[in-house]
Amino acid sequence: MAAPVRLEAAGAFIDVEIGHAAPFVVDWDGDGKLDLLVGQFGAGKLHIHRNVGVKGAPKLAASSFFEAGGKLATVPSG
Repeated sequence: MAAPVRLEAAGAFIDVEIGHAAPFVVDWDGDGKLDLLVGQFGAGKLHIHRNVGVKGAPKLAASSFFEAGGKLATVPSG
């Protein structure tokens, strides 16, 4: 098993503020590249980092909050 690494997005380390992040890697936008969905423990918001790199050489964009129906999507936390 490889040692853990800190991931960067848009040239800065990803910071989930507090708590446990519960990351999930999935091709969210159907472009064939794996994106990163990260939960935010304190407020229950979801950050999505789209992969703007190429397959096999990911490059994560700055996060945006996940929205559903034009509103910020949240999950229960705490």
